[in-house]
Amino acid sequence: MNAAAKPVAVLWVAAGLALGAAVSLGLARFSYALLLPPMRADLGWSYFTAGAMNTANAAGYLVGALLTPMLLRRWGARCLLITGCVATAALLAAHGAVLNDAPLLALRLLTGITSALVFVSGGLMAARLGAGKSNAGLVLGVYYGGTGVGIIASTLLVPPLAARTVPHAWQGAWWGLAAAALLATFATAWATRQQVEPPTHTVGHTQGFKSSAFAFGLAGYFMFGLGYIGYMTFTITLLREQGLQSSLVNAYFCVLGVGVMASSWLWARLLQRHRGGLPMALLNGLLAVATLLPVLSMQPVVVFASGALFGCVFLSVVASTTALVRHNLPTTAWSAGIAAFTVVFAAGQIVGPSAVGWLADAGGGSSGGLRTGLTCSAAVLALGSLLAWWQKPIDRA
Repeated sequence: MNAAAKPVAVLWVAAGLALGAAVSLGLARFSYALLLPPMRADLGWSYFTAGAMNTANAAGYLVGALLTPMLLRRWGARCLLITGCVATAALLAAHGAVLNDAPLLALRLLTGITSALVFVSGGLMAARLGAGKSNAGLVLGVYYGGTGVGIIASTLLVPPLAARTVPHAWQGAWWGLAAAALLATFATAWATRQQVEPPTHTVGHTQGFKSSAFAFGLAGYFMFGLGYIGYMTFTITLLREQGLQSSLVNAYFCVLGVGVMASSWLWARLLQRHRGGLPMALLNGLLAVATLLPVLSMQPVVVFASGALFGCVFLSVVASTTALVRHNLPTTAWSAGIAAFTVVFAAGQIVGPSAVGWLADAGGGSSGGLRTGLTCSAAVLALGSLLAWWQKPIDRA
């Protein structure tokens, strides 16, 4: 797109890219929180097995993050984005065709790989789209906020499809998610059709990027990946097991999705104005509070406050790392910087779901065990806030 493109046109393209984020995270990952209760009941899973499904997804995400720089050098960001979206839709459909744990684990792994290809390449396109523009922070916020669209779509699709009085009704929910992902892919392809994103031979090289200079930011982001995923995996299960009405649980998840969309505007100025780790520190701290709220009380007002706060914050932590890279590195090092943050994020996610599931099983497989796991998640997020606080701007002289 021409550098002089109008702000409205830029935001339109950003919205198209945001549907890629809706596929990679909203539909392919966070929808699992809604599917976990019916799948666990139908397949007889322990909490550890339920968490292991998201651990496999996160492991795949790590593999995808490691592969992305090499693939970007070969095919370019837009090609990788669209191909990854199509592959993700196909894998979601395949989830609805199997019943055994091993193939489901394999599908979660593969979906993690394709999701990473989509999310990293889309994030790179969003960073380039906003480069040199006064609304760069908003462009990033719109992209990452697209995950909220996927969360809301999942909330509208999964509960009614999984509640049908047929054997293994949850399989139909996966097919519904696949159809939604395919529709979003067509919209992304159309909105980005004029984006010239050829293979970039500097992508993947570490010229201009030194991980030691970003040590506190990387550590804080690892803690974010470790801490947030327990909430996103198990909170709906906790609410259902505490007897909260299904309509309230679904409304809670919709509120969370709306919060993700609103985060584009809530934090754009913060991401635009600060070059150091302050945004990540603040956002991690707020997430720690949001994670603790359902541990302290199951009153609907508290639950909704938790969902609203968590939704308004958690994807903006991801956006804060892209902003950190954009503020402190030359354009040629952006890909390496984004990939490095994605790798530590994925590493944290690998541990988080199984750890919370293990704590829940150790607590007798009860909601009390889930509360213990979420409390630990909140503590990890608080530590991530402290680490990010120490990340200083990089001297580019």
